[in-house]
Amino acid sequence: MARIEYTDWTVPVAQVGSRAGQTMQVDRDFPAPGGIGDSIVGVKEGEPIHVNGQFDSIIDGLIFTGTFTAPVTAVCARCDRDLSGDWSEQVTAFFPYEDADAGKTKNEDVEIIAGEEESGDTYPLIDNGAFANIEPLLRDTFVSALPLNPLCKPDCKGLCPQCGLDLNESPEHVHEVTDLRFADLEALKEQLEREQGE
Repeated sequence: MARIEYTDWTVPVAQVGSRAGQTMQVDRDFPAPGGIGDSIVGVKEGEPIHVNGQFDSIIDGLIFTGTFTAPVTAVCARCDRDLSGDWSEQVTAFFPYEDADAGKTKNEDVEIIAGEEESGDTYPLIDNGAFANIEPLLRDTFVSALPLNPLCKPDCKGLCPQCGLDLNESPEHVHEVTDLRFADLEALKEQLEREQGE
């Protein structure tokens, strides 16, 4: 039998799983796992993610419902403004019991109705249903929830491509740009105008 590793994300659930209909509250911080986001938007590894919810025991496993709140570091993809702050996500996940005979979860075809629709997220329990590992649930929740290109506002004007000025603060800002492809024609035009003036 493979050795089970207990981590900072392992939650003891044997008591709630002892029979259907039991509930266990979870209200604590867990360290953010690695791999959530990038330099534009993400959660730094080890930062505290607050988990507030409950495990409910049903016949085939445990359902977790609750809220995850993480300190997200983010910058606007257009104007580079800091958007860091707490980000909360509602979570519903199914932790099925393992079928000892078949080595897989019981009743894999059973639909578990959680809220308005079937939860698509299932996470196996470990050590014969005694523990739930919420690390993959934390990672999956924020990886899929965080925007790829966060914006400070939907109509953010961004930065001036010539000087980097924030166009949200100076919307009338412009640069006179000469198209160098027509510089010779401009010089010819000026020469012709001078000759006509003489």
